[in-house]
Amino acid sequence: MDFNLHSLSRQLIELRMAHADLDATIDRLGEVVPQDELLMRRLKKRRLALRDQIARVERAVEPQEPA
Repeated sequence: MDFNLHSLSRQLIELRMAHADLDATIDRLGEVVPQDELLMRRLKKRRLALRDQIARVERAVEPQEPA
């Protein structure tokens, strides 16, 4: 269990780093004119998927206590 928790914490860190990198990429591409709309949509979709993965791993690392 302890090993699993450690790997989940590591996975969470890696996902957050990937999300931050993607955020920076999207910001840089947003400043370029003309924008590649298809690329921007794909990057934003990937960013949302990463955010969902981060939320799932956070719930696994710190499960909510029952009310």
